[in-house]
Amino acid sequence: MQRTGGGDEEKRRGANELAHSYSAGIFRAPADGGGGGLCWFGAQLVTVGGSPYYLVAGLLVLGAAFYLWRGDRRGAWLYGLMLAGTWLWALWEVGFDGWALLPRVLVPTVLGLWLLTPWAFAPGDGEIRRSWRMLRAGAVVLLLGMLGVATMWWEAVDTPSIAATATTTSALVTEASADTAAGEWHHYGRDAGGTRFSPLDQITPANVADLQPAWSMRTGYASNGAPAPFEATPLKVGDTLYFCTPANDVFALDAQSGATKWHFRAQTDEHRVGFKVCRGVAYYRDPAGDKGACSERIITATIDARLLAMDAHTGEPCSSFGKNGAVDLRQGMGTVDKGYYYTTSAPQVIRGKVVFGGWVSDNQHIGEPSGVIRAFDAVTGKFAWAFDMGRPDVHAEPGPGEQYTAGTPNSWAPISADEALGLVYLPTGNSVPDWYGGQRRPFDERYGSSVLALDAETGALRWSFQTTHHDLWDFDVASQPTLYDMLVNGQRVPALILPTKRAEIFVLDRRTGKPLTAVEERTVPTSTVPGERAAPTQPFSVGMPSLAGSPLTEKMMWGLTPLDQAWCRLAFKKSVYEGPMTPPAINQPTIAYPGYMGGIDWGSVAVDRDRDILIANSSRLAMRAMLIPRAEADQLGIKPIAEGVHGNVGAASAQAGTPYAVSITPFMSPLDVPCQQPPYGVLSAIDMKTQKLLWEQPLGSGRDSGPLGIPSMLPLRMGVPNTGGALVTRGGVTFLSATQDNYLRAFETKTGRLLWKTRLPAGGQATPMTYLSPAGRQVVVLSAGGHAVLRSKTGDHVVAFALPEEAGRAMPAAAGR
Repeated sequence: MQRTGGGDEEKRRGANELAHSYSAGIFRAPADGGGGGLCWFGAQLVTVGGSPYYLVAGLLVLGAAFYLWRGDRRGAWLYGLMLAGTWLWALWEVGFDGWALLPRVLVPTVLGLWLLTPWAFAPGDGEIRRSWRMLRAGAVVLLLGMLGVATMWWEAVDTPSIAATATTTSALVTEASADTAAGEWHHYGRDAGGTRFSPLDQITPANVADLQPAWSMRTGYASNGAPAPFEATPLKVGDTLYFCTPANDVFALDAQSGATKWHFRAQTDEHRVGFKVCRGVAYYRDPAGDKGACSERIITATIDARLLAMDAHTGEPCSSFGKNGAVDLRQGMGTVDKGYYYTTSAPQVIRGKVVFGGWVSDNQHIGEPSGVIRAFDAVTGKFAWAFDMGRPDVHAEPGPGEQYTAGTPNSWAPISADEALGLVYLPTGNSVPDWYGGQRRPFDERYGSSVLALDAETGALRWSFQTTHHDLWDFDVASQPTLYDMLVNGQRVPALILPTKRAEIFVLDRRTGKPLTAVEERTVPTSTVPGERAAPTQPFSVGMPSLAGSPLTEKMMWGLTPLDQAWCRLAFKKSVYEGPMTPPAINQPTIAYPGYMGGIDWGSVAVDRDRDILIANSSRLAMRAMLIPRAEADQLGIKPIAEGVHGNVGAASAQAGTPYAVSITPFMSPLDVPCQQPPYGVLSAIDMKTQKLLWEQPLGSGRDSGPLGIPSMLPLRMGVPNTGGALVTRGGVTFLSATQDNYLRAFETKTGRLLWKTRLPAGGQATPMTYLSPAGRQVVVLSAGGHAVLRSKTGDHVVAFALPEEAGRAMPAAAGR
């Protein structure tokens, strides 16, 4: 009997229907949730004047899910209409910017591939074959598109040929080749002017890819739980490196091998210190001393407010300095709550005096410790002078029953000095608190967020320049002023380059404080807060490129999916943002962009003196701040932090003594990614001869960051937040490690080409340095200890890199001390 096969046909039809039901369920679950979410956020977004796209797309997705659940092909056409409209809308909004397109089109496109599967409906055999062909074609197109985008974003190393990187030495501002200091690093920024420029040229763009580990060591320091970033830049004097740990222990290492010569234990009282950091130490050689004990010394200031001096050869305390090698910096400060005042940056030594400011806890209460700047004799530790902004003409210590003026602007960042001019240059922050200024005094207003030029002999103010008037955004000048002789009308003029958190770069005559490049006062948004008196204008450095990026718009809001992007767009529209310098508001978030991490933070800039190129790494990460009325703050239990914990990010601060507390948070999506589109970090080069941007590029990859704090492991260049500074060399190479991902990178200074990168054992939130070893090899050294704010991996490593011994060009060894 002949068989008809009708039973087999029914089985196939049943299987297809079952597969269709399963596939439709897979599609509908995210489609219903996503469509509903898009409608929810989209409807709210429309009511505040935002884009209607999300509401329309949500309705179309819900309609498509309804029809597909019923096996109706109109669902596929409806979803296809939504997807085509999404692509057209996305290209209209952001063009072909891959990172901006990502949240708009990736998830809808991947979900749309389900509709090309054979099981999206209950088709016949021919339709199944056509469906498979369409699926394969769609998948290939998507894969090729993703590969193309990944190729654009992939952080590729470009090693040029020797011929392509040759430098004509006659064009350089040369130093004598016999300069015995060429291989040294005697100051935090190599020189007292903080250029971070080394005249070493053994490492070049042609051979930097051959760098290999030379040595490494670990300090053994581990914090007791409070943030303790390892930000130290070592000094190199003779055959020894010197650096400090976050708790102010000092190490001396053999410059050839990295072996520890001595370890000074500072016995720092870390209790109640909420933010532990030591960016560097100072070196001083007594010109009147012999070769005895402490004729050469290392000086450091501690997180428990002491000034310490130790013998550079042995690490023993200098007994003639202060009391057994220590000076109590609480003298004259009045009552100082533990953890509210200490020094985090390296002191500066000029004309035999140790000059430093201090860090004061942010936003806790009115009347916090003074921001006084002081100098002590580098040999005896005796008080030399003070600059107290509340009594600027009195340079003596306070008498009995007196104290330095409380709550004045402080100077916590690295400082610079000009030995010839006899001036020391100190960047300043705000008087406490940062986000409300109704109570500020005339001297607070004059000296806040400025750079001060003080006479190194007397402490008298020679000049000051303010970068932000009546600062309401925590825009401390965090960067070390960089001293550089700038070409002006064919003549070299002593200049001071002042980078800021605002990403404005001011260039001043360091003799007078007068701008060498144009500065313009521009009208900015006004404050509506009762009792506040925001400045009507702010200075903008129009004669230099701004590194702040474009002002934010709704189109620039980001996320990983359409849902969290819609959330970010809605949050943006519900926040107060009128462009740069929008002042805080009451009970409504205000967007500060760049945020208080910068712009340019304490890493400052580096200047290639040979090529007249300024290198700056900067962050572009928005923050949201909101003032909370005092009665409400009291109900919420917001009080000054008794334990000295540094809690600005993601926490409310009391600002006690003012009418308002403040809440400050990064502007992040529900998936814990920034609400603005990349880049979040940028590396820029400025030609200082023309004051024009030479090149600029996103800095860093997303390998060690990702949604919900989970590392993506994808080395795709997107530009990430960064803190730390760059090193530039005569060889034409820029080294930088400040990024959120754990890499040390080398770039060609002239072009910005990435030449080399290497993984670090922890985050590299420090500034690299370089020196010539006793054997004649150029060595690059970095502290790798991570940073809690950047969420980079923590550690206690010091790592060194050099060319293979046979590849290094022979150079004279650095002379001894």
